[in-house]
Amino acid sequence: MENNRRTTKRIDSRIDYGVILPVFLLCLIGLGALYVAYAQNPLYKGSLFAGVAKQALWYVLGIIAVIIIMQIKSKWLWKLTPYIYGGGLVIMLALLEFYDRGLAESTGSRNWFHLGAFTLQPAELMKIAYILMMARIVTSHNSKYRQRNLASDGILIGKMFAITLPVLLLVLLQKDFGTMLVFLAIFGGIFLMSGITWKIVVPLIATFLVLSSLILFLVISDTGREFLANFGFKAYQFKRIDSWLDPFHDIQGSSRQVATSIMAIGSGGLLGKGFNVSDIYVSVRESDMIFSVIGENFGFIGSALVVFLYFVLIYRMIRVCYDTNNEFYAYISAGIIMMILFHVFENIGANIGLLPLTGIPLPFISQGGSALLSNMIGIGLILSMRFQASK
Repeated sequence: MENNRRTTKRIDSRIDYGVILPVFLLCLIGLGALYVAYAQNPLYKGSLFAGVAKQALWYVLGIIAVIIIMQIKSKWLWKLTPYIYGGGLVIMLALLEFYDRGLAESTGSRNWFHLGAFTLQPAELMKIAYILMMARIVTSHNSKYRQRNLASDGILIGKMFAITLPVLLLVLLQKDFGTMLVFLAIFGGIFLMSGITWKIVVPLIATFLVLSSLILFLVISDTGREFLANFGFKAYQFKRIDSWLDPFHDIQGSSRQVATSIMAIGSGGLLGKGFNVSDIYVSVRESDMIFSVIGENFGFIGSALVVFLYFVLIYRMIRVCYDTNNEFYAYISAGIIMMILFHVFENIGANIGLLPLTGIPLPFISQGGSALLSNMIGIGLILSMRFQASK
């Protein structure tokens, strides 16, 4: 009996409940918000119970994934990483031919497999494979080049680009601009953590800012749009930019989704209208626009609580990143932090009209099994850092 107590206490000390608690609460909020999104959607003809139960099943699968990943030792993860990354590229390549035609026609993106009653988005799981491979490349390079200089840092940047470019190319071929931005955010996070000298970092950041300003000029000017159209930019992408610049310019057309989301959130006031009370219809509310449910039902207080939970989660993950003595784990956590942080920033920003709508889900809350499973795997990797280090 005493041995069992000691074992339980030892296991408890290795589990970071500061990471688990905000994720658990966000998942509960997600189930409630998803129920409201379905219940208040006149176009949804399915069973409310079945819709919520399907998402709950993904939560269960995510929990199982977390438990399994926590058992994987660092040396095993290191050995498996190239195979995980390579397998991810093969699946992404297969998606170019075997994508879901129906979803591609309605969304403009070719990034889903159709498997019976479920759809799978390989790019979501590829984010984890990419993070692992980037972490392995940087760790391996730093162990080889103990004396850092411009030449060695240039070699590291070349390696990082070699890992990144195939992924970005496949995502672009799937016409998924939002997911491409997530990969770039992950790259940026690991790049800044990699120890590359400021003599390279500062010019690259300056170049990025200049290019961003140039792209912004191109998308808001007629001449620039003609130029971008020659390189494959579509009309719906320009409409999303227009909806960002002026959410109410075409409230019955292209900007309807963003405009109604802003109105729904604003109508919630300080305390909200109450659970499952909605007077404004917002399309695709169960996924991209799920934050509008929270804003309308629970007001500013409820919305602030959700943001606070994300803040706590990010803070706890940063603590894990700084506490770990394993360099490989440190870069993994940096990538996962950037992935989740960018998702939160972009999704909420798009819902309130601060950022363009790119179809990025809200972590642990939006409908979608692939994105949820990817985020839960990321949490499993974060938890494994302390779980394995404390053995």
